Amino acid sequence: MKPQRSLTTVSQMSIMTIITIAGLRGLPAMAVMGWQSIILYLLPAVVFFVPSALVSAELGATYEGGIYQWGKEGLGKRFGFLAIWMQWIHNVVWYPAQLAFVAAAAASAVGLNRLTDSGVYITTVIIVVFWWAVWLALKGGNLFAKVASAAGLVGTIIPACLLLILGAAWLLTGQHISTTLTHSSPLPTFTNFASFALIVQNVLAFAGMEVNAVHAQQMDHPKRYTRVVGIAFVSALAIFIVPTLILAMVLPRNVNLSDGTVIAFQTMFNTFHIGFMGNVVAFAIVFGAIASIISWISGPSLGLLEAAKDGCLPDYFKKTNANGAQSGILMIMGVLVTLLAMLYIIFPKSVSMVFSLLIGMAVALYVMMYILMFVAAINLRRQHKTGNSGYRAPALYVMAGVGIVACVCAFVMTFVPAAGQTGIPTSLYPVITGLVVAALAIPSVALFHIAHGKSDHHGKQEQRGT
Repeated sequence: MKPQRSLTTVSQMSIMTIITIAGLRGLPAMAVMGWQSIILYLLPAVVFFVPSALVSAELGATYEGGIYQWGKEGLGKRFGFLAIWMQWIHNVVWYPAQLAFVAAAAASAVGLNRLTDSGVYITTVIIVVFWWAVWLALKGGNLFAKVASAAGLVGTIIPACLLLILGAAWLLTGQHISTTLTHSSPLPTFTNFASFALIVQNVLAFAGMEVNAVHAQQMDHPKRYTRVVGIAFVSALAIFIVPTLILAMVLPRNVNLSDGTVIAFQTMFNTFHIGFMGNVVAFAIVFGAIASIISWISGPSLGLLEAAKDGCLPDYFKKTNANGAQSGILMIMGVLVTLLAMLYIIFPKSVSMVFSLLIGMAVALYVMMYILMFVAAINLRRQHKTGNSGYRAPALYVMAGVGIVACVCAFVMTFVPAAGQTGIPTSLYPVITGLVVAALAIPSVALFHIAHGKSDHHGKQEQRGT
């Protein structure tokens, strides 16, 4: 989709990028690491965020259409389709994790904190809210997406600012600092691989640069996109690190990852005798999280629809309704999200573990897409098909190489449970992760062959007819 207006300045692109990657949902998982969270944020930012931003900017300056077009041009139609499939299916896995956060925050907002550990409650909220979002998407148009986008800002930026103010007040008034922060080391315990595995979550936090990088060529001076990356790099680290340390000051180590942010707000508001504000902020966070679901539900599925129209998927995936919405793909998304939500019922006493499990699976799927993107970029630059006009990424081969290594490491670490997570046996965790990732990734190969088998069959029939 082409932008409706030109993004002419570095500041405009920087703000757009920061808004895309900023969020409060994943902070509690890093807060339990205390001072170590600084390094665990910095590493993926350097080895993943910067390379993905610069490489995708060069690809976006040459080809329109996003990851499917980039993969198709650089590696062929089959791999272009695989890339867009991974981008789409990662979103399918991300939705149950995001909606688990919504469910937990909503329960905390009305004082029913015990529900945050109820698998049945979490699953019910996921299914109801997601199918409602599907219904909205089937209505077509972009009104709801615009409203959802604005609501997402309200549900993220305002709470983030409040968190900074509350954190400052907490320090200035001499409140108790949790041992989560005071008893933590500034350096990660690299001998404890489970602790370091939390870095996987941050890869997903810094992902998504390929979405905005396609607009680099719309700038008056595309080469200045490197400045955008620098500004976004520093700003994103500040947005993630400072609020994380504030949460670490307040939260205990055994906090539920799905509602830790709301608990921190409630704790601070209660301390300052304005406890009612905890519910207000909780509802704002819920509203913003739901808004992100509504606004993102159509985007990746539209990319998959384009691949389907290009003959990469069976006819059902091309199905649209009277409003022009991709009804076939949206219905499949609804079914898959419903099935994944059942994990909260299968492991009812492990809500935090399932939450972490889903985040890990989303990362595993998404980094597959990035590996394909980096390889495609290397191939296209080698063939002199990119970097000839508009934005040219500095040291592209090095950037892509570093990005590939980071993605491979992130993929491997998705099979290691995060430190402190209990409920799912450690030996069973990688098995479940591997089975679900395979179950979601492998169908893309079968569907591609089915679509091309039918295409070849029709082609032979036409030749016979002539």
